[in-house]
Amino acid sequence: MSASRLDPDVKAQAQELLDFIDASPSPWHAVATMETHLSMPGFRRLEESERWILRPGGRYYVVRDDSSIIAFVVGAGALAETGFRIVGAHTDSPGLRVKPNGPNRAGRMARLGVEVYGGPILATFTDRDLGLAGRVTLNDEHGTLETRLLDFERPLVRLPNLAIHMNRTVNEEGLRLDKQKELPVILSVLEESLSPRDRFLELLSVRLGCESAAIRSWDLNLYDTQKGAFWGPGDMFLADSQLDNLASCHAALVALLDDAALSADSTAVCAFFDHEEVGSRSMKGADGRFLPDILERIAFGLKVDPEGYKQALARSFLVSADMAHAWQPNFPAAYEPDHHAIVNDGPVIKVNANLRYTSESISEAIFMHLCEQADVPCQKYSHRTDIPCGSTIGPMASAALGIRSVDVGNPMWAMHSIRESAGVLDHTDMIEVLRCFFCSDAL
Repeated sequence: MSASRLDPDVKAQAQELLDFIDASPSPWHAVATMETHLSMPGFRRLEESERWILRPGGRYYVVRDDSSIIAFVVGAGALAETGFRIVGAHTDSPGLRVKPNGPNRAGRMARLGVEVYGGPILATFTDRDLGLAGRVTLNDEHGTLETRLLDFERPLVRLPNLAIHMNRTVNEEGLRLDKQKELPVILSVLEESLSPRDRFLELLSVRLGCESAAIRSWDLNLYDTQKGAFWGPGDMFLADSQLDNLASCHAALVALLDDAALSADSTAVCAFFDHEEVGSRSMKGADGRFLPDILERIAFGLKVDPEGYKQALARSFLVSADMAHAWQPNFPAAYEPDHHAIVNDGPVIKVNANLRYTSESISEAIFMHLCEQADVPCQKYSHRTDIPCGSTIGPMASAALGIRSVDVGNPMWAMHSIRESAGVLDHTDMIEVLRCFFCSDAL
């Protein structure tokens, strides 16, 4: 693709994606960022503990446990006749999480013990400017529990590499880190008057504006404080953390907020789940009850009877949006020779005969037709037969609801690295096809 396609609007959308990711250093921040975007076009937050009364054309969202969110626009048509148009994605990314008793002493150094979350490329976390972000639970001044977001917004810890003089074979054998012994990150040189835990609690309390004794627990992850950036001739590529899978979340959210989607006949749904990277089996994951609960509540809130709800599911479709593996020419042996997904060549339909992805011939054809309607290119990807394939939220969500689904995503390099790369054009193309999905009558 030539750089001439990179018009100002396309680059502006890509910059919005980078800003979105940089404002979302943890799953909890990602949902807070989405809430900010939803508030502008007048979406109203619903609480699961309250009774819902919904109206056609109404705009709503629901948050479960701070890091999963479902936003929806009630369609103008009867739900039983028009069904749901659902885009599913996930808010979490692989990385390192601070342990409950993480602060520890090593000689005169204070460190933070961390646990591996999901399947990150651990070597990419070395020698990076790492911050801490997530949520902290504390007792407020009245003695009741309160949860607050926390982001230090600057480098706070580091995982320094071992010098080559002490690891002479690193360039031949690669960097291998013992998960228990070699992943604790450096926090500070210890002061005699403070234990590592007291030092860490002091940092948290100053940032939160509370007393150290008020802090009860935390969910904190490490993140790369380097901002997202464009790169390559004509700025055709972008790099940032968490492209997997905040890029899909952002594309779906932008599509949902389009004027056409806000006035479509079908009920449009964006379902963004935490815990995809660790199997999704949780009260807020895609393999839990969150999506089925909300879809049922939508039907009940519109006075649709159980039979009508089942009719709606039968007329529904799920796009499972998660990033795809782009062909990296330096490693051709890692790829299926006849299924190269090329960056900036359009969204990718992901196919796996063992149902690690939900795509099958009919759902593939439907998504290809949507791409034609949106005037965007389309690719297909299949993993090497002799390498285990990853999976998505698609199989579990589709199975739980009994609805047809397709697995798609934009091609990217270095998936699960702390610094990932993708194409600028692809992001706009994914927005366009998802916008068409929410509005099209052709399903």
